[in-house]
Amino acid sequence: MANGNRILEVEGLRTHFFTKAGVVKSVDDVSFTLDRGQVLGLVGESGSGKSVTGFSIMGLVDPPGRIVAGRILFHGTDLAHLDEEAMRAIRGRRIAMIFQDPMMTLNPVLRIDTQMIETLQAHEQISDDDARARARDALGQVGIPSPEQRLKAYPHQFSGGMRQRVAIAIALLHHPDLIIADEPTTALDVTIQGQILYEVQKLVREQGTALIWITHDLSVVAGLADEICVMYAGRAVETGHVANVIERPLHPYTRGLINSVPSRNPRGQPLRQIQGVAPTPLKLPAGCAFQDRCPRADARCHSMPELSQPIAGHSVRCFRPHLEEAAA
Repeated sequence: MANGNRILEVEGLRTHFFTKAGVVKSVDDVSFTLDRGQVLGLVGESGSGKSVTGFSIMGLVDPPGRIVAGRILFHGTDLAHLDEEAMRAIRGRRIAMIFQDPMMTLNPVLRIDTQMIETLQAHEQISDDDARARARDALGQVGIPSPEQRLKAYPHQFSGGMRQRVAIAIALLHHPDLIIADEPTTALDVTIQGQILYEVQKLVREQGTALIWITHDLSVVAGLADEICVMYAGRAVETGHVANVIERPLHPYTRGLINSVPSRNPRGQPLRQIQGVAPTPLKLPAGCAFQDRCPRADARCHSMPELSQPIAGHSVRCFRPHLEEAAA
């Protein structure tokens, strides 16, 4: 039976880059679902494939990269097989993306009102006055004071936090069904980060927008997301409800990430860390990519574990998950 609230369903997504040095499997078997008003946290170290997953959904993977397998079902339509014209009608209107650097969204030589009005008129038949009113309301919605005056400003006249709010406002202009946020608060100070997270949560709650929040910061995900997908070397290694994964992690990599958070270390003790470094995407080991860094690895790890569900609603890709610790 179909879920009427289902916005997105990613099944076995694989996005590879065919370089002269070899094939980089940036995304290699990632699956998750997202319902209306739900927030999914996509978590992992740099190079784990989080951003490429977002770009794949948006249809923004450029050659030599391409989606080689899997489905991206948006309201039942497979985005992976749409042509560019059909994808352009969806991108920006029904699916929006917020980038880590707001200047990837904003043109430095155009006023904010010009950019927001053009964004609206690219997808809708709307007058300049109506578009300006929509733009002004969107700026106010994300907490920018005096939005009527700020519409006339240029991007360089805003602080970093305010530029990011403008980028969020542009993403919200068409009231999209899905927003993909690619580490949008990483470069901001903690106070501004908290304000933006509050605004995002309020917008998701009020508008029922589905949100994918891409980050390496587990503390942000713990307070923002409903579900979490942990990625390592292009693969989803653990998925489930955020409270279950944070409090009872099953995969050794997830447990290592959580243990590395400074606040979890006893005062005066050295910080715990995951030993070693992530493997290069061009030379992934046969089997589990985490085996060389994993304290629980054994001979079985030389073959690839499947994603299993040892606990209802909590999936893990591991031969030796921390089931005993989770039960305790």
